[in-house]
Amino acid sequence: MTIHREGRALLFVLLVILFGLNWGISFLWPQPIIQNIFIVVSIAFYLLILQFFRIPIFTVQKNESQLLAPADGKVVVIEETEEPEYLKSKRKQVSIFMSPINVHINRMPVAGKISYTKYHPGKYLVAWHPKSSTENERTTIVAKMKDGTEILFRQIAGALARRIKWYVKEGQQLDQGDEFGFIKFGSRVDIFLPLDAKVLVKIGDITKGGKTIIAEL
Repeated sequence: MTIHREGRALLFVLLVILFGLNWGISFLWPQPIIQNIFIVVSIAFYLLILQFFRIPIFTVQKNESQLLAPADGKVVVIEETEEPEYLKSKRKQVSIFMSPINVHINRMPVAGKISYTKYHPGKYLVAWHPKSSTENERTTIVAKMKDGTEILFRQIAGALARRIKWYVKEGQQLDQGDEFGFIKFGSRVDIFLPLDAKVLVKIGDITKGGKTIIAEL
């Protein structure tokens, strides 16, 4: 496991702050029990923030006929819906909610060329709010597969997640499982599939980004 670049500066600054606080407490409250309590709380808090930025090491099992989960989290939506921004047609939508304890890397569900990207500023409703898909800050990305099928996926900010990062641009070719973005402190990713795709997960299932098979295409 390694640490994601999005967290390195934050973790360094946080370490300096916590060290300074504990150093100051050692002068203000010389009692060992109080100092030990602050040390334990500081370590626990630092480890909590540290795990937000972890990068698990594994080998992606690539398969052109399968769609992999773009994020760690829990499946909260499976429904047929209209995708009005780019595809402008009915699709099967699968949504994954990322909690603060999940890995926050977003991975390519399929291999393909990026045919569309767009950032939308917006609100910070809780990620499971029905209007979060259309009103929250979000980034829409579309990948065109070798056979011409386009898969749209959308990073959505939530009440805590106010930093969406995406690292792709139109025309770029990526492999299945490649990192395309990062959402700090949890949120949601929506995936829009063709109507004939066979969804293999159900509401409440736990997913692992780049590992869990979401659907067969």
